[in-house]
Amino acid sequence: MQNSEPARLGKDRMILLASVFVVASCGIVYQLVAGAVSSYIMGDAVTQFSLVIGVFMCSMGIGSYSAQFIKNSVLKKFIDIEIAIGLIGGLSGILMFSVSSFVPELFPLFFYVLCASLGIMIGVEVPLIIRILNKEDRFTHALSNVLALDYIGGLSGSILFPLIALPFLGLTKASIVFGIMNFAVAGGAIHLLRKKERRGITIRFSFATLVLILGFIFSTRLISFFEDQLYQDSIIFLKQTRYQKIVLTRWRDDIRLYLNGQLQFCSIDEARYHESLVIPAMESSVKPERMLILGGGDGMVIREILKYPSVTHIDLVDIDPEVTTIFSERPELVALNINALTDSRVAIHNRDAMSFLMESNDFYDIIISDLPDPNSSSLSKLYSTSFYSLLFRRLSHNGVFATQATSPYYAPRAFWCIKQTIEHTLNQEEGTTAFMYPYHVNVPSFGEWGFIMASRRQLPIDTIAPAHDTRFLTAESIKTLFAFGKDVAEPDDLKINNLENPTLYRYYEQGWRYFND
Repeated sequence: MQNSEPARLGKDRMILLASVFVVASCGIVYQLVAGAVSSYIMGDAVTQFSLVIGVFMCSMGIGSYSAQFIKNSVLKKFIDIEIAIGLIGGLSGILMFSVSSFVPELFPLFFYVLCASLGIMIGVEVPLIIRILNKEDRFTHALSNVLALDYIGGLSGSILFPLIALPFLGLTKASIVFGIMNFAVAGGAIHLLRKKERRGITIRFSFATLVLILGFIFSTRLISFFEDQLYQDSIIFLKQTRYQKIVLTRWRDDIRLYLNGQLQFCSIDEARYHESLVIPAMESSVKPERMLILGGGDGMVIREILKYPSVTHIDLVDIDPEVTTIFSERPELVALNINALTDSRVAIHNRDAMSFLMESNDFYDIIISDLPDPNSSSLSKLYSTSFYSLLFRRLSHNGVFATQATSPYYAPRAFWCIKQTIEHTLNQEEGTTAFMYPYHVNVPSFGEWGFIMASRRQLPIDTIAPAHDTRFLTAESIKTLFAFGKDVAEPDDLKINNLENPTLYRYYEQGWRYFND
């Protein structure tokens, strides 16, 4: 009996120390889930993650302070807190999507109340564990062990979430799995209670566990239902990848692609966009052979390029392999891009565009950028002087660069900032004069949309005409693309966009906010 008591105490201590590691991992994951969902719904990942971290840290401080007022039944209250964190944190993804679907105007308030509530409860955890351990351990020893495991657990959660949980489970199931891990901590601690204390808490634990299991089983159906409320058309594909949320919708013959809630194309009018992006550059070149496409994982840009027999090689750089996979395999999508992604001349590189440019040693006759709008400070790097400097190193001397450049009507300062940033970068090359050709087209599903073409030589834009079949462009309509009205004239007080000062994002946000509000 004398030997069994120390052994039991040692086992109890190990359970509590293991609990510290687990709860720290779970706490980090709940923050990451909240940041990912809020950036998807409210935009700008940098701002949203900064606010989420700030709210969580402040709330955790409040929770830590509040823990001193828990006087009695510390272990029992710790278990109740674990059950509450597991239940609320585990269902946080489902809760956030449901509120954003049915009462979007209340989402910001609900979101930050949810983050603060979770943060306060997470803040209470560690002080309670230290107090429980301190009964059988020296305070400094208990504190050192708990803090060490807390930091290591946080690192573990931050690694597991992007590399394993998110790619294989998705946002909602990942949060539920980590909620179940909180329940595992509660279940292990229940066995440390005296038998007469276990009944009521075991009932609560069992009920909460059942709720989470049901949430895991039905989470896919629930999220699909919530997404249906956000989109006008039926969803035919939905997946959260480690990079973005991909949604495909269909209404009759109209297929639409959304990335993180932003419309990327509508099959009814996408030819207006893709022909305008590709054909002026192709027709301004003399027998272009080697092409580089940044973005454009849907294959529509490549579809237009492959109409030209001089093309011998195309490098497509799109960060998300899921996009290029579904547009290579799904019949309705392959029909749109005419099986462009499986053409033998196409090499697909699923990686970051800037990293590809840094490491590439190839030269291209034409480079086309079909990257997402600069609707966050992180995406604005793809429209910076650093990015364009790398890009022009890979463009042959007589080559042509064309890029989508957001709307000159809804965000005119952003559009002209992109133009001036490209011009500034190209002019920095010794002995080079930048020839710039901004243009625009009306795309009914987008509105007025802008593009910019640039080269080290003057381009024959007055005489270019489509050499192949088109759905939209004609020799006459191409000329009209390069004419702008007074209401979208180029301002002369813009700043150049660079990595240190992403002014483009602010111009973009100001422009679109004016119309969205």
